[in-house]
Amino acid sequence: MLAQQRQDRIARTLRAEGPAAVSTLAERLGVSQATVRRDLLELERQGRLTRVYGGAVSSAEHDEPFADVATVRVPEKDAIAARAATLIADGETVLLDIGTTAHRFARRLHGRAITVVTSSLAVCDELRDDEAIELIVLGGTFRRSYRSLVGFLTEDALRQIHADRVFLGTSGVRPDGSVLDTTSIEVPVKRAMIAAADQVVLLADATKFPGRGLARVCGPEQLDVVVTDASGNAPALAALGEAGVEIQQAGRAG
Repeated sequence: MLAQQRQDRIARTLRAEGPAAVSTLAERLGVSQATVRRDLLELERQGRLTRVYGGAVSSAEHDEPFADVATVRVPEKDAIAARAATLIADGETVLLDIGTTAHRFARRLHGRAITVVTSSLAVCDELRDDEAIELIVLGGTFRRSYRSLVGFLTEDALRQIHADRVFLGTSGVRPDGSVLDTTSIEVPVKRAMIAAADQVVLLADATKFPGRGLARVCGPEQLDVVVTDASGNAPALAALGEAGVEIQQAGRAG
């Protein structure tokens, strides 16, 4: 792997997953820690990250480019998507949130006789040619960095919708089970989706426990199901279980 490719991958990982240790980056890239330290020095010189004790954090804004995040933890997201797709019955109306996990989830819906309502243009692109699916795209202001629709028009449209289930993404789940998002402009849309659905399903890979986020979307009492690949000893999973949330482990039976 060329130095530029390696450095780009480090920058993407930090933007998508948050702070990382030198040892973690070295293991993921298959290089020495000394090589990673040199890469971090160069990336800091370019203004793309800030070095901290033992590792680095991204200098980018929290609003992460969709294309960068889409390349991270793809097998884990696919496992979560496959498990979540089993929750849907033909004839249902489902709300689909934004995000890269939701996009992977949409790929599992092809050929299903369902209605999909979404604020994600990535989901729209994925499903637009599938004649089995009735696709409803919410209006709103286009957020280019994450290919989503937001604002009062999106929220107003959701007040006219009733869905059997909503499938939400998240940037983090606190140890008390609260669901977070890094971008406050998305929070009202997520809350409107929760209000419009009979069942709320959270799709969250292991990096989201605890993950990060400045805005609270909802508490554990508003969730019905969490589909995840996180290990059972994550504190947030215990809090979710105590709140009566059903935990479904991706890639496992039962």
